[in-house]
Amino acid sequence: MKWKVVYRAEFFREGDLYVGVVPELDVSSYGESLDEARASLQEAVEAFLEECERMGTLEEVMEEAGFVRRGDTWLPRQPVAAELLTVGQ
Repeated sequence: MKWKVVYRAEFFREGDLYVGVVPELDVSSYGESLDEARASLQEAVEAFLEECERMGTLEEVMEEAGFVRRGDTWLPRQPVAAELLTVGQ
């Protein structure tokens, strides 16, 4: 691996499990603890990116996901604001 990827991970509790998600890459994994979910997600992201590289699609996948390359590092797009909004009656 000749590159680094900085990514955002979100974790949720679902029943007895913790689920980790990388929304931009559509990669997820789980574990029985937050630490297990984090490690499992890290492995899943690494496997996904290595497969993209093997297939020759890494650059295309990363750009379509909104990442920007700076040297050997892929950085996620940064929001100008993040808000939780509500709609409904």
